[in-house]
Amino acid sequence: MREALERTDPEIAHLITAEERRQADKIRLIPSENYVSRAVREATGTVLTNKYSEGYPGKRYYEGQQFIDPIESLAVERARALFSVDHANVQPYSGSPANLAVYLAFCKPGDTILGMALPAGGHLTHGWSVSITGKFFKSVAYGVRKETGRVDLDEVRSLALEHRPKLLWCGGTAIPRTIDFAAFASIAREVGAVLVADIAHIAGLVAGGAHPSPAEHADVISTTTHKTLRGPRGGMLMCRAAHAPAIDKAVFPGLQGGPHNHTTAAIAVALREAGSDGFKAYAHQIVKNARALAEGLVARGYDLVSGGTDNHLLLVDLTRQNIPGKRAAKALDRAGLVLNYNTVPFDPRKPFDPSGVRLGTPAVTSRGMKESEMRHIARWLDEGIRAGASDDEGALVRIAGEVRELTRGFPAPGLEHLAG
Repeated sequence: MREALERTDPEIAHLITAEERRQADKIRLIPSENYVSRAVREATGTVLTNKYSEGYPGKRYYEGQQFIDPIESLAVERARALFSVDHANVQPYSGSPANLAVYLAFCKPGDTILGMALPAGGHLTHGWSVSITGKFFKSVAYGVRKETGRVDLDEVRSLALEHRPKLLWCGGTAIPRTIDFAAFASIAREVGAVLVADIAHIAGLVAGGAHPSPAEHADVISTTTHKTLRGPRGGMLMCRAAHAPAIDKAVFPGLQGGPHNHTTAAIAVALREAGSDGFKAYAHQIVKNARALAEGLVARGYDLVSGGTDNHLLLVDLTRQNIPGKRAAKALDRAGLVLNYNTVPFDPRKPFDPSGVRLGTPAVTSRGMKESEMRHIARWLDEGIRAGASDDEGALVRIAGEVRELTRGFPAPGLEHLAG
């Protein structure tokens, strides 16, 4: 139903239609991507985008908030209930702005922070050198053990005792194992640091009970609202009651003006969906699927960082396959299997042309796929990587056709009209 858009801007309308077909026909394995429900999409595309609402419910700087305030209050209360936290702020525009608000709330330029190194699986905003967080603050980075690929908590404690950071970050973008929030909390208490748990990737797993929650351990929880949580592109901060004033002030007026009310409404819808029994089953199925996919790849001779996965994500080192991650990812895209090339710990290659690929199961699980489909996907991944290494375009075309056949039986949420 895009008649107005097609009349006004047929070029954009055509590109959106093409993107719909791509999302329907390909197997999407980027672990930070997902499909939102039709209800979330409908909330995102409403007249709420017309309204400015600087401030917070009951304390706005503009009039006309009779319906906006209840919408934001619903989102906040649903977040508090779902994650068992004292306070939630649903206004951050995305995950990186949410993380910047944490710095503004607790740090001054030049303060020391301790976060996971980007090449080890951390996030840019945890103090990496190319990020503003690595330029404005004294950043110290921890990593993983070379022999296990898991976070080296002894190193974390040693660095914390040496540098006495103001903030200690746990979580990241390429961590395939369970995060030990209790251990991080113990270290933070020992050195007087504020513990921030970045659960952007695993928020849906936490909400569904498929990953331990940081709520009783972390001072602040930062997350995106998409990825495994299956909401719109946005951000959210949660914290203990004592930190609520600082967090709220950092978000507004510290970093932002008016919140995006259409996104806030969609976040509220997604949080309601995430509280259902069906979502709990979905979260656990994500993990089952990831483990099945890991088993299929290991059986075919692939090296997985840490040897496997506890969550939604796999990090694969392709050194033994004699193909760089970037070349493999581009070949697999032509085969209808979409993932991203990614640095692996201790990678000798450059970040823009690394040794590994990163993949995950949130989107395929949203389509209703289960362990049996993961076995097909593992085989196609192997065949596609081999075809990419040998420049066998015919094999990639064949795999793409087989992928389309499978996806027709598993319509993507919100794109059911493209099935069949």
